[in-house]
Amino acid sequence: MSRAVYITASAAFLPNAPVDNTRIELVLGQVGPRPSRAKRIVLKSNGIKLRHYALDGATRVATHSNAEMTAAAVQALFAPGEVQTTALVCGTSTPDQTMPNHAVMVHGELGVPIREVVATSGICLSGLSALKFAYLGVTAGDYDSAVATGSDLPSALLRAESFAPESAAQLRQLQEHRELAFEKDFLRWMLSDGAGALLLEPRARLPSLALRIDWIDLFSAADVLPTCMYAGAQECQGRIVGWMQLDAQARAAAPVMAIKQDVRLLNDNVVRACFENPLRDLMARRNLVQGPIDWFLPHMSSMYFAPALAAVVKSLALPIADTAWFTNLCRCGNTGAASIYIMLDELLHSGRLKQGQTILCMVPESGRFSSGFMHLTVCQG
Repeated sequence: MSRAVYITASAAFLPNAPVDNTRIELVLGQVGPRPSRAKRIVLKSNGIKLRHYALDGATRVATHSNAEMTAAAVQALFAPGEVQTTALVCGTSTPDQTMPNHAVMVHGELGVPIREVVATSGICLSGLSALKFAYLGVTAGDYDSAVATGSDLPSALLRAESFAPESAAQLRQLQEHRELAFEKDFLRWMLSDGAGALLLEPRARLPSLALRIDWIDLFSAADVLPTCMYAGAQECQGRIVGWMQLDAQARAAAPVMAIKQDVRLLNDNVVRACFENPLRDLMARRNLVQGPIDWFLPHMSSMYFAPALAAVVKSLALPIADTAWFTNLCRCGNTGAASIYIMLDELLHSGRLKQGQTILCMVPESGRFSSGFMHLTVCQG
């Protein structure tokens, strides 16, 4: 018999002081002899005002690893020196190394006994995938408690040393076609670092508010759409070839480890594949139209996509009011797999939640067009 599962504690870790739009290039470094002209175009579209980097602003030396950030978020769930859980499940798209997995490295940073440690891979959806694994373990009775995390550390790939100067032709294209900014420069001026953690238990804690997890559903469109966003690979004659299949000369000649994205493919498919089609499924299978949905937490890579998502919500007649939308993208940046954790943590500590309210969370990723949705109910312990 399955058990109810509650999010009973949340925490977020954003490294170092926030960086505003005027200081990004000072922290990440300038590419070429002149400041980037593309930055202004990209920032105007994405709406982000502040973000955090795990870098020393003067030297660009890393101040934290991904594992260290994630461990800091986990430790913040508990009283000092009292980290205690049956399971640790960690999702990230930017682990510090390819082997061993990210979760065991976080476990090593924590230095406390944990019975089961699991890592989920992917891009933004890896954080919600980790949460679903933890949720299933608690509801099945395998775990007395579980900690799920989402984290990302793209700053190491965003430093000036990883980029080539922009050509005049590229700049003209950016000015004439805003969507082209969602390539290399979009990623540089938008991705940022952070980690979040959630504690899952089979009972709410008195007298605090808790979030009951009603369901988590994940979707993939990889059977009908090609790869859109990738790293550790190179496109060769229309195919995505992983770094292990490339010889040393090919790896040296191309930025194999850089994050890449097919912007045209993204714009043509992301709304339909990651928003509209899954929501149609959920309306029928989860009876989403019954509503109302008191809070809607969409992970968006950029505010550029907000109008299109709002149009889908309206066309499907979902019971989501304009005032129900909640995002901290403009203040925290796009922290990838950590974003939904950081949003939930802020909302939980905002004092705005009331018993009985419902929350719908949405996490899309363009890797091969996947998405995830989670439905929560606010409960009083």
